[in-house]
Amino acid sequence: MTQSREIVLDPEQATDIAKFESVLAGYLSGDIDEDAFRVFRLTNGIYGQRQGGTNQMVRVKIPYGQVSPEQLDMMGHIAENYSRGWGHITTRQNIQFHYVELTRIPDVMRELASVAMTTREACGDTNRNVQGCHLAGACPHEVLDITAWAEAAHRHFLRNPLVQRLPRKFKINFSGCDTDCGQAMFNDCGVIAVSRPREDGTLEAGFRVFVAGGLGANPHPALALEDFTPRDELLATLEAVLRVFSNHGYRDNKLRARMKWLVDTMGWETAEPEEGARGKEPELGLKDRILKERKFLLASSTWPGGVPEVVDKWGDSPAGVASGVAPTEMGQGVPVMLRRTGEYERWEDANVVRGNAKGTVSAYAWSRLGDITADQFRALASIQRELGADVRITNRQNLVYRDLTEDQLRTLFDRLSVIGMAEPGAELSRDVVACPGADTCNLAVTQSRGLADAIGDALDEAGLAEVGGIRTNISGCTNSCGQHHTSDIGFFGAERRANGRSAPGYQMLLGGYVGQEKIHFGEKALRLPAKNAPEAAVRVVRRFAEERQAGEDFRAWMDRSGGAKAIGDTLKELDHFPDHDENPDFYVDYGETGPYVKEIGESECAT
Repeated sequence: MTQSREIVLDPEQATDIAKFESVLAGYLSGDIDEDAFRVFRLTNGIYGQRQGGTNQMVRVKIPYGQVSPEQLDMMGHIAENYSRGWGHITTRQNIQFHYVELTRIPDVMRELASVAMTTREACGDTNRNVQGCHLAGACPHEVLDITAWAEAAHRHFLRNPLVQRLPRKFKINFSGCDTDCGQAMFNDCGVIAVSRPREDGTLEAGFRVFVAGGLGANPHPALALEDFTPRDELLATLEAVLRVFSNHGYRDNKLRARMKWLVDTMGWETAEPEEGARGKEPELGLKDRILKERKFLLASSTWPGGVPEVVDKWGDSPAGVASGVAPTEMGQGVPVMLRRTGEYERWEDANVVRGNAKGTVSAYAWSRLGDITADQFRALASIQRELGADVRITNRQNLVYRDLTEDQLRTLFDRLSVIGMAEPGAELSRDVVACPGADTCNLAVTQSRGLADAIGDALDEAGLAEVGGIRTNISGCTNSCGQHHTSDIGFFGAERRANGRSAPGYQMLLGGYVGQEKIHFGEKALRLPAKNAPEAAVRVVRRFAEERQAGEDFRAWMDRSGGAKAIGDTLKELDHFPDHDENPDFYVDYGETGPYVKEIGESECAT
């Protein structure tokens, strides 16, 4: 039985919750129709499940991943009392709770609001959770600490009238350096801290803003808006991008409504008038439309120019580099090496980040499949209090404890070991990322979480779970909620037809990469049955581990080996379905008991 307690709410959140209760009552009484309620529900971060009825997924926004012990405790409470005993970390630094009864949503919202958390605009055609590098302020490589900037963007756009009914969802990401741990290169608006020389020889820190990136069935790389955006123009630049998207995004076709499609319809550069078209104004390309919008945004009553107050208050100075210490390398493709044999030593080799000028260290808590139980939430909160650490959620579904002393590392390891989160997992091959898949999502056609679990087990059995510098991401459909396009090994679910039956299958991609202000999308290697995907992953990881040269990343090894298709050709024997009577398991998806059936519900757009 949950004990009652007084909950004091922020006035804006109290208004949100009161409206949700009122609209929910109207929907349940039949006064508000299904379509109108669905749009309203999504804008408030509540997403329907494939189970239908009143089962709901509640998505909680964690701006730039920063979370307090009180919030971790609360999420344990939500998991235990409203959901199925655990929550799921998403690739966008949210926490999702499934199987929440619709009529209990207002109570969940109140509980979250009591610890300054919200679901507002976590789903729907809105500005989604503002992401940021999980090592911001603790990274020895950063140009600026983007924490306060991400907070400023979050505050500026939350409940902003501009973002309530966009043509489609809009995503903003921040990275503190070109390592791009925040993944700016495939978002609607990706911000990377950079510097430029002044005339006096000093460096001015600012930003490079990338726009119109996206994943999904048709991935687009983000494009640089300009070489350098000064600090006092950043927020105005973000609003200008969003305004252009709102004004010109294609609202009549959701499949072509994302920001990335404006590059196709408008062009990126301004087109010169055709010869003979005297007096005709040139058609502005997307880039110039955004810059023009920013120029005249000064006339807006809510002009967001200048350095935001929160940045002045919190500061944005970089962590700097400690003298005499080799900073830990970071980013995709970094060859993490486990040089020692003890359990603590292996964890330290894989999960600890060193090198900032403050002399503090950071360490990852590894979460298998991004799932955290109620007891683990509470234990993580207790550890955070004990160590006085800053904790952030990562976009690879883990957590990182920051601002630690060297003496605290052993304590952290011991505490994480008790709750099963001290595996040397971060940035090793066992760190498989997956979307929720057909477990709960209306759009997924395969059980991506089940495959992720099977791949992790197969790598463990093969002695390959601790190969460094290789990432695997899985999505249950083409929409890339699991970001399969961006990883070294990617899988997305697809229905297969074999021997007159439907069966779960996957398309395997190889060579995805994000970093250094560039992006490669994974290239198709081969299709294969779901039950053969773990073996395919094992074979690729084994080849990479055996054949790579010193310092060689996966993409370089892949290109040297003939490319994704050539590697896929060596796995052709795995693209085979046995007769049903010979092995019926191939016709049943992971975690299921009956024959595979492709079921796709109405899209509510989970990503």
